[in-house]
Amino acid sequence: MELAKIGSRGLDGTDLLKIRQLQKQKQEQAAREAEQNGSTVSTGSSRSSSVAVSAARLRVQKDITELDLPESIKITFPRSDDTMNFQLVISPCEGPYYGGKFPFSIAIDDNYPIEPPKIKCGVKIYHPNIDYEGNVCLNILREDWTPILNLNSIFIGLQFLFSEPNGHDPLNKDAANDLLKNKKAFETNVRRSMTGSHVNGETFDRVA
Repeated sequence: MELAKIGSRGLDGTDLLKIRQLQKQKQEQAAREAEQNGSTVSTGSSRSSSVAVSAARLRVQKDITELDLPESIKITFPRSDDTMNFQLVISPCEGPYYGGKFPFSIAIDDNYPIEPPKIKCGVKIYHPNIDYEGNVCLNILREDWTPILNLNSIFIGLQFLFSEPNGHDPLNKDAANDLLKNKKAFETNVRRSMTGSHVNGETFDRVA
C-alpha cells in the first residue's frame, strides 16, 4: 500500500480502498492466529488482546483517512504495511522557525486512543518545548489528552509550537528564558541554531 507523503490533499478513493484491504487482511490474519491457538475472539466485555490491537489499528486507519493537513506537514510511511510507526516532517511557513525542516518519529501502541502517540524530534534543535533528546512538551500529549482527539489535532498542535513557542511550559529552560527575556535575541538564536551553529554552548543540527 502506498501511503507516502500525505499532505493537504488527504487520501483519494484508491488510497482508502487500499487501507480497507489492508484492514481486512489484518483481521483475517488475526482470526487465523486465534484459530491456530485454539482461542476465540469475543466481542463481549472480555475482549482478547487481539481485539484490542485491532481496535487501535482501526482507529489509526480512520484517523489517517480523515487527515486534513497543510502543505507544511508531510507524513511518510517507511513500511507501507505499518500504520502504527511513521515519520512526520514540519516545514514552518511562518514564525521564528520559518525555513527549517523538522523531522519527528510517531509511534502508536495498542492503547491508542486511550493513550496518546509517542512523538520524538529527530534532530537536536533550540526550542523551549523540545529538549536535546527530542522529547516534546505539548499539553495535548500529556494532561490535556483525551481519546476524542485524533492524529490531525496532534499534528496541527505540533506545528503550532513552531509558530508560537511557549516559554511558560519549557523542556529547554535556557531557550525559554531567552524567549521570555528578549524575544528578538531569542529569534536570532533560533536562526543561528538552524544553520548548525553554537547557541549557549550547545551545537545544533542544521535544519535549514
